[in-house]
Amino acid sequence: MVDRSAPQEWVGAWSEKRAALTPEREGLVDATTGERFTYADLDRRANRAVRLLREYGVGTGDSVAVVSRNRPAVVDLFFATAKTGSTLAPLSHRLAPPELGELLARVDPTVLAVEAPFAADVASALDEGGVDPAVLTLGSDDGDALDGFREPVPYGDAVPADDSSVETPPVAPEDPHLLLHTGGSTGTPKETVLTHEGIVWNSVNTITAWGLRDDDVTPMVFPMFHTGGWNVVTVPLWHMGGTVVIAREFDPGQVLSVIDEEGGTVLVAVPAVLRMMTDHDRWETADLSQLRFAKSGGGPCRQSVMETWWDRGVDLSQGYGLTECGPNNFAMPDGWPREKADAVGKPALHVDARIVDDDGDPVQQGEIGELVLRSPHAAAGYLDNPEETAATFGTFVATGDLAREDADGYYHIEGRKKEMYVSGGENVYPAEVEDAIADHPDVEEVVVIPVPDDQWGQVGKAVVQGDDALTLADLRGFLDDRLAGFKHPRHLAFVEEMPTSGPSKIDRQAVEAQFGEE
Repeated sequence: MVDRSAPQEWVGAWSEKRAALTPEREGLVDATTGERFTYADLDRRANRAVRLLREYGVGTGDSVAVVSRNRPAVVDLFFATAKTGSTLAPLSHRLAPPELGELLARVDPTVLAVEAPFAADVASALDEGGVDPAVLTLGSDDGDALDGFREPVPYGDAVPADDSSVETPPVAPEDPHLLLHTGGSTGTPKETVLTHEGIVWNSVNTITAWGLRDDDVTPMVFPMFHTGGWNVVTVPLWHMGGTVVIAREFDPGQVLSVIDEEGGTVLVAVPAVLRMMTDHDRWETADLSQLRFAKSGGGPCRQSVMETWWDRGVDLSQGYGLTECGPNNFAMPDGWPREKADAVGKPALHVDARIVDDDGDPVQQGEIGELVLRSPHAAAGYLDNPEETAATFGTFVATGDLAREDADGYYHIEGRKKEMYVSGGENVYPAEVEDAIADHPDVEEVVVIPVPDDQWGQVGKAVVQGDDALTLADLRGFLDDRLAGFKHPRHLAFVEEMPTSGPSKIDRQAVEAQFGEE
């Protein structure tokens, strides 16, 4: 009988084994600088980074934090922390210093790597958090000064020249490797603990569900402080020996160029990114013929956007995941019908999915309840947060998302449990209303939020990015044959552009804060 607890190298062996199996295959391309790295290059860079971390005393159980855009040094640290048995904690450069300081205090890194443009904010965050790690500064592509630190050490100058193989400590499957913070929609983000085993199993689930291949190439449009930047497709592709193309900033034209010029075969992005690509001047001329499929995640993708991709011959479908589990949990079956476009598919090979009521009991097929998931790729919990861990992680992971399973076994996400509101005794699910409103030709983006009402308790308010000549009466008339009357919004507001949080995701909390009171 195999002892699953017996220590192995797990993710710490990946770059070395890839270098042995496919040394000349390119694993990483930096579209910002044009640099290209084979798997042999990546392993040599990781070995140099291991030696640097050990000079600073980083070993098993220690943490390395990084505040940076997507760049090769962050990849070095991913493999190097796996090799040293330590954890990598990528932190969002979009957070305010107090938020960043709280996360730094929680992670308590031995070493912090920070990219130049964010030096001042990170210096303030260190003061806020009361932590004092060794600081490595990552070079800047646009000449920003490396200021704000007492004794910053340039990463590129500090890494040793020796890139030969290093000894790696054994790790157990339950040992952590990544600390990824949540989106922070309810206060300061929580740090989610991802283990070696969970990373491996998510990779297996993704490869088997999506049919990833060793010749796949993807432009990475998620930031590497987000689970999308690592576990959606980057790590699974490295597992297979594919190629990941990164850049400092997202530019829809550049992504189209990467797909065209690099022979991109796989694309995963949030709906806003997919829409921006279709609106770009290069959309009609870019060669998308090698793109085997595209996935939308992070929120519902509008039918009109999906149809635009389908018209270019791209198999675009929706996915579903979360930092706490996966993030890849579902797949669309072969030959899926277009009328299932609003579904996220069926559970992946090593995922159990259930839809339950408030008591945790399964609901009848077709009924809406909370989606709960069970898989060996689930996270271990939240760092130093036993109460939230107990509330979310058990036999199943409580996602907080409402879902239903249709008669054909497809799962449909109906919105966040906390977003549902009751109007005149009827449950209203904003995602359903938003999907209907988004079909209006004058609407680009929409968020529906509840506001108080003397008669009905709560009613909906549609906050629209689009043509502000649209009236509430026109909108309700448009919805007459699409939604029951109690679901129609009773108020309408406009924004020039939706606020966002995370990787181009609409910040619903910001919308509610601005428009939630009548």
